Amino acid sequence: MSLVDEIMGYNRAFVARGGYVSVETDRLPSKRLAVVTCMDTRLVELLPMAMNLRNGDAKMIKIAGAVVAHPYGSVMRSILVAVYDLGVEEVAVVGHHDCGMTGLSCERLVEKMRQRGISEQVLEGLEEGEMRRFLVGFESAEEGVRGSVGLIRGHPLLPRGVRVHGMLIDPRTGKLEVVGGE
Repeated sequence: MSLVDEIMGYNRAFVARGGYVSVETDRLPSKRLAVVTCMDTRLVELLPMAMNLRNGDAKMIKIAGAVVAHPYGSVMRSILVAVYDLGVEEVAVVGHHDCGMTGLSCERLVEKMRQRGISEQVLEGLEEGEMRRFLVGFESAEEGVRGSVGLIRGHPLLPRGVRVHGMLIDPRTGKLEVVGGE
């Protein structure tokens, strides 16, 4: 049995027993907050608890390293949709200590791609400079947060008055610290 088969079996029982009733909410975030954070599994439950966020309070945007890598990419699009269509008035970029994006090496990732069967022909067909910009990490999680906050704050399509905050969370304790002020 595959993991998807297991998930679908569980889901049928979940829907049949009305498991969704306890988490019903509106599509608009009640705290008018969007949180850009890392996809790290340690943060799935810890981050909302540490920030006092319940289902429906905020829009959660999860990406590797909480890095907004491109001013016109899908993450920035999500932030702009949250602001213009969903009533978001504040954005929090929350990185974390002990992040896997710290020191991410394009070369190391490309080598792992080779080991998993990506052909040299495919890899050679990609522009090396573009790959290096795409598969980049940061020196420290704080640097990553500061960079994302700066990109969001300086975005030409973000209206004045939308507050953008930077934070780091300890993935063991949930302790938050403000990075870079507002």
